[in-house]
Amino acid sequence: MAEHGFDTLTVIGLGYVGLPTAAIFANQGLDVVGVDTNVDVVDMINRGEVHIVEPDLDKIVQDAVSKGSLRAATVPEVADAFIIAVPTPFTDEDHKPDLGYLMAATESLAPVLKAGDLIIVESTVPVGTTKAVSVRLAALCPELTFPHDNDAPDIHIAHSPERVLPGQVIAELTKNDRVIGGLTPACGARTAALYAIAVEGQCLLTTAATAELVKLAENAYRDVNIAFANELSIISDRLGIDPWEAVRLANHHPRVNILQPGPGVGGHCIAVDPWFIVDSAPDDSGLIRAARKVNDAKPHHLSGQILAAAAATASPVIACLGLSYKADIDDLRQSPAITVIQDLSQGGHAVVAVEPHINTLPPELDGLDGVTLTSLDDALNNADIVVLLVDHKAFKEVHQDRLTGKTVFDARGIWR
Repeated sequence: MAEHGFDTLTVIGLGYVGLPTAAIFANQGLDVVGVDTNVDVVDMINRGEVHIVEPDLDKIVQDAVSKGSLRAATVPEVADAFIIAVPTPFTDEDHKPDLGYLMAATESLAPVLKAGDLIIVESTVPVGTTKAVSVRLAALCPELTFPHDNDAPDIHIAHSPERVLPGQVIAELTKNDRVIGGLTPACGARTAALYAIAVEGQCLLTTAATAELVKLAENAYRDVNIAFANELSIISDRLGIDPWEAVRLANHHPRVNILQPGPGVGGHCIAVDPWFIVDSAPDDSGLIRAARKVNDAKPHHLSGQILAAAAATASPVIACLGLSYKADIDDLRQSPAITVIQDLSQGGHAVVAVEPHINTLPPELDGLDGVTLTSLDDALNNADIVVLLVDHKAFKEVHQDRLTGKTVFDARGIWR
């Protein structure tokens, strides 16, 4: 075994975090198996291809697969360490954490666990989930001891949430500091030893519960600040003020740094994680809950403005530019742009969507009356109303002449 104590690694979940993580460790000399329930994803990776858009990811995956240090499978295999990086969404009705994917991944480890193994939960989770993983595995593997009730367990378990920005995932996985919360100090130390193989940033050790809250707090903090900017933009609309000019001038104050408003908040982190805090402490999280409501309402505010303008035009064509939740990526999770288009489709108007990073409409929009996916040129040629929802590079380069005679809603402030 290598001096650091790890020869093999299994990564469960080959999405926006799991696949880059697997490839990075594979290129550091570990024998890595990536696990995903999607057979098409498994087959693509085993061909050295990738299913997500992320700079440099295709190259490092291809390199790792070609030299035999990375392969994909549909079920976990025996390893020295396991990283769980599966989705943790919330229920649509009441914003309750949905840990179904996480617990399924946890249970899939039971047949392959052996004394000395390390399990790391990278998925963002409510406080107490890492301990729940230990409790569940103890019930499934009575021949092994676990850290929730043993200071010297057979299996080490920790939580170390990812802190990455889509579009910069490879660099941030290796350079960012990592918060590591072990269920025991030894669990944390062993986790730090694994990350030291591939991570240049500091490994900051704490308890599992603290690490769980830290990740949630980081994204709730950002959500609250975005909510202030979005609420300020709604107030500005009502008062006939340019919100971007107001923000720019306010930020000249040496102790003020208001964020830029937008059409809402998307992604699997900022739009989701604050609800985990609310669920854990519903009576003490009024500010966090209010921020979530502001940001969730922003797409509907924008669609209401667009529909009002459409009502003044006979049979208008509405072009919506951008479907992803942020610029220059293909990630559509929780995207406010999707919500805007869903609202517009209910108005009975023709809506043409433009998203240069996808080839087909996502399930949320596929089949909606009047909604089609088209090219940027066709959208600008045919539209009466143009709505800028995502500040993709291609949209920033649109010449102002292309917008002449059209009603324009610029939710990102890039065409001002």
